[in-house]
Amino acid sequence: MFRSPLAVFILPLALAAQVTSGLHSRILITQRIDEARLQALAGNTRPEANALNDRGRVADDFPMEHMLLQMRRPDEQEQAAQQMVDDLHNPKSPSFHKWLTAAQYGQLYGPAQSDIDTVSAWLKAQGFTVNAVYPSGMQIDFSGTAGQVRAALHTEIHHLSVNGVAHVGNMSDPQIPAALAAAVRGVVSLHDFTPRSMSKARPAFTFTAQGYTYQAVTPSDLATIYNLNPLFAAGITGKGQTIAVIEDSDLYRTSDYNTFRTAMGLDAYTSGSLTTQHPQPPSGGSNCLDPGVVGGNDAETTLDAEWASAAAPGASVVVASCADTRTTFGGAIALENMVNSTTPPGVVSISYGDCEVDNGEASNAAFSTLYQQAVTEGVSVFVAAGDEGAAECDAGASEATHGIGVSAYASTPYNVAVGGTDFGDLLAGTVNTYWSSTNSATYGSALSYIPEIPWNASCAGSLLAGYLGYSTVYGANGFCGSSEAQSYGLLEVAAGSGGPSGCATGAPTTSLVVSGTCQGYGKPSWQTGVTGIPADGVRDLPDVAVFASNGIWGHYYVTCFSDVRNGGSSCSGDPSNWFGGGGTSYASPVMAGIQALVNQNTGGPQGNPNYVYYQLAAAQSGGSLGNSCNSTNGNATNSGCIFYNVTQGDIAVNCGGTVDCYGYASTSSGRGGFGGRRGGFEPQVGNGALSTSGTSYAPAYGTAPGWNFSTGIGSINAANLVNNWPAGGQ
Repeated sequence: MFRSPLAVFILPLALAAQVTSGLHSRILITQRIDEARLQALAGNTRPEANALNDRGRVADDFPMEHMLLQMRRPDEQEQAAQQMVDDLHNPKSPSFHKWLTAAQYGQLYGPAQSDIDTVSAWLKAQGFTVNAVYPSGMQIDFSGTAGQVRAALHTEIHHLSVNGVAHVGNMSDPQIPAALAAAVRGVVSLHDFTPRSMSKARPAFTFTAQGYTYQAVTPSDLATIYNLNPLFAAGITGKGQTIAVIEDSDLYRTSDYNTFRTAMGLDAYTSGSLTTQHPQPPSGGSNCLDPGVVGGNDAETTLDAEWASAAAPGASVVVASCADTRTTFGGAIALENMVNSTTPPGVVSISYGDCEVDNGEASNAAFSTLYQQAVTEGVSVFVAAGDEGAAECDAGASEATHGIGVSAYASTPYNVAVGGTDFGDLLAGTVNTYWSSTNSATYGSALSYIPEIPWNASCAGSLLAGYLGYSTVYGANGFCGSSEAQSYGLLEVAAGSGGPSGCATGAPTTSLVVSGTCQGYGKPSWQTGVTGIPADGVRDLPDVAVFASNGIWGHYYVTCFSDVRNGGSSCSGDPSNWFGGGGTSYASPVMAGIQALVNQNTGGPQGNPNYVYYQLAAAQSGGSLGNSCNSTNGNATNSGCIFYNVTQGDIAVNCGGTVDCYGYASTSSGRGGFGGRRGGFEPQVGNGALSTSGTSYAPAYGTAPGWNFSTGIGSINAANLVNNWPAGGQ
């Protein structure tokens, strides 16, 4: 239904005459285009594009398909859009929950049509094909060749070899005529590096096998631990709701999903469904090719779909997948097309990410703007916070060397960043208190809510080090300097992620390190009211956290994923033999599923849930419940708790070098015990611990009452969350 712009946002009168819609937005391109006067679009070159990895320029006819140009809008439009988001979530505003369409968002908050036309015409004049201008007006899809990129954007595309893997990418920041720079943020990417999945397969941790039985987490366990069962019994199963999981691979086999549903008792909820879509842009044409099965990423697609269904077994799960192009992550194309469609999903889950510094300013802006548009349409966006503790730029490394950084996909003000917890029963010696010795018909054995700690699979985790007899984690004599840590495979940057946004805009002076002109996103209006939220002026992660461990304390998620060539297992027999894993990749679709329950119960979409999360958390922390919602209480926590405050442990990871790293020593002595190698001096790497201080150990980051960087406002009691959600989202 059409509504006057004055009915949907309030601006100062001085601006109201100027800003009524994107079609009448202030024009930013006011000078003649002079190809001799160029401006660099800083912060848009991958660190891997260097002389060491360079294998020479690609041919001029090398195809560069479906590049995305990120437009810039006037500052007053930017501010009005941010205010609109607040108003849509403010029950006192006349705009409350009057969600926009993609077209309305573009009309209200997009760039001037004149600027869009000028940029499009310039692209065409350079020989590019303009495939689509999205309704938001903020992105233009265009294609061309490497030769055209070199001539128009003044950067060369080269072959690269990175750790033996072939890539292509631009060797310098692109440059455009200075006259256009006022209306152009940048090219989202000119390379084929894609974000990483936030999941980790279950390794064989030897120390937990000493007389201890693994307790894998199944959907039945999830429903018991996080109190989903009362909702299911009341018919709140996600019926009538759509959850889209954003992917760049199809499922390996749909039969895996069906087997999971059947074995776990989820197919009893007959309204639940699964479809795969390859969404196309609304303006026609096609930029979303069927990716087929992409080895490795098909595991991510599978676990996302299965565990979204586990939390909302009556919902419609949509696998939205597009093939990667030479320049654009397929998941970004899928999300762009879905958000700009006439029927966007109510809930979205994204389990991929890349650190802000690495992602680059243009790509950071693209995701922030797209998420902003999504929440104005009522879409709830859940994103895995990451699996690297506070060292997001060191994914997959054996040590953190680039300091504190967070995922660009999760750090915007418009999404829920989902962190990861583990269960503390083994640590407390209470395994038998919380797990039955036998399984139910649907393989459930959890008996109640279980005490939680941050998920941390690094030797720098203080709880693990103490459990194994070490008083410190860092240095030559700390746990990370021991042969046990090495033999157990714990010299690894692996933990649920959190930290402050540091490089949403600007460009670093040191590769992959928050430095130079880097600045984080400002503190969102909703991130307030809870003890512990830093007065740092920036967006802090995560918001909430749920179980995400890959087995370090004996617990992990089970998934039916039968692609044995890419780490899967047969799904026959007992699920203990199935594929197992963890990571915030699991936590994000679980929280997305719980949001589908909220949407069903409230009767409609809710946009950004953080407005309500923090409101409820503030009321809980300031109310009569007090310490009774401390997670360490386990099954004695108050039955009225909505959030469980995790107060024990940290997400510190091991590190080397000098950036945010405390206690690093170049050599360390081995120490006996727990089956590790004994004696001798041997070189070690990464035996420091990530810290916010260089003069004393301040782990990055520890838990604390209220909000903390390890787990946000904590984990959830799903029934209490759904039943206490304000009527109409108020």
